[in-house]
Amino acid sequence: MDDSSPRIEPEVTAQGKRLRLHGVWTAPQLAQPLHWSKIRQILNSPVGHDKDQEWDLTQLKRLDHTGAQLLWNSWGRVWPAKICVDPVQRSMLDRVARFSVAAPGTRQLGWNAWVYTLGHRVISMCAHLVDGVRLLGQLLLDVWRLLRHPLSGPWRDISGHMYRIGATALPITALVGFLIGVVLAYLMAQQLRQLGANALIVNILGIAIIRELGPVLAAILIAGRSGSAITAQLGVMRVTEETDAMRVMGIPKGYRLVMPRAIAMTIAMPLISIWTTIAALLGGMLAADIAMGLSPSYFFSALPNAVKVSNLWLATSKSAVFGLLIALIGCHYGLRVKPNTQSLGEGTTASVVVAITMVILVNAVFAILYKGIGI
Repeated sequence: MDDSSPRIEPEVTAQGKRLRLHGVWTAPQLAQPLHWSKIRQILNSPVGHDKDQEWDLTQLKRLDHTGAQLLWNSWGRVWPAKICVDPVQRSMLDRVARFSVAAPGTRQLGWNAWVYTLGHRVISMCAHLVDGVRLLGQLLLDVWRLLRHPLSGPWRDISGHMYRIGATALPITALVGFLIGVVLAYLMAQQLRQLGANALIVNILGIAIIRELGPVLAAILIAGRSGSAITAQLGVMRVTEETDAMRVMGIPKGYRLVMPRAIAMTIAMPLISIWTTIAALLGGMLAADIAMGLSPSYFFSALPNAVKVSNLWLATSKSAVFGLLIALIGCHYGLRVKPNTQSLGEGTTASVVVAITMVILVNAVFAILYKGIGI
């Protein structure tokens, strides 16, 4: 065996048991899998945890902070009762003992553990709420600045985001909307045929798709597609320290990053909602023609009488609110990403979940507030 390889040799002397350390205990040597596995095997064994034995470090050729940290952790962060070291090794171990921090462990709580858990979640929710209000306030200030100086606004960023959020999402939203319309029409046809009310399928499909299903379905698809993209983009900028560079150069991140995405999403979302609604109505019309024999001409002629125009305005207005919420939530979680990949993944996941949940909650609020309009 090479003399520089780190190793531990147990010995039995007249004074008792002893662990004598040999070789070079530095980061490059300890990083080798063979050396690391042998040392960890001894340190984790009952021999390494025997408090009555002596530790002899005088035969070490070299000891750096990595080796000292390994020994200090294996000793349970307390000095052994018997240890033989030279002054240089003693000073290094003293430094490690003074500045090392214990690894975070699982906190053992008693019967009142739920109180701590609830308090932690409430504090976290309040922090998110405060940051969200701050983000919304900054967005209002940035929009006011844009209205005062429109020629210096980030119009190219806004148009680029509108293309990525809106135009590239048209195929998937149309496909999903069309299939949902087909499924709904087939399910309704089976029930209405039993009652002899085939013509009512136009009323039910029209109200359900135009007023509720089209905007919500489009918002959920955009939240999973574009909302996650916004969080990932801003999160990567946080990881690569681009946002820090913008702050150093005096570029306001709210004006250049948040506002263009919020405006683009607010404008694109109603258009995507109308597009998805049209696709779903076409799917329902096709299924109604096949399953119930209702011609497309009858469907087109009966739809304006069955669904008032106010439903379309309601769906368009709440789609704009959905778009603004999705953009703000995506930017909020993107700007909160810490400079590591784990935080990036967690932030993206949380952004999608919160955005979809907020879309459903806000849609329920709209349904309660405007229950007497258009019906």
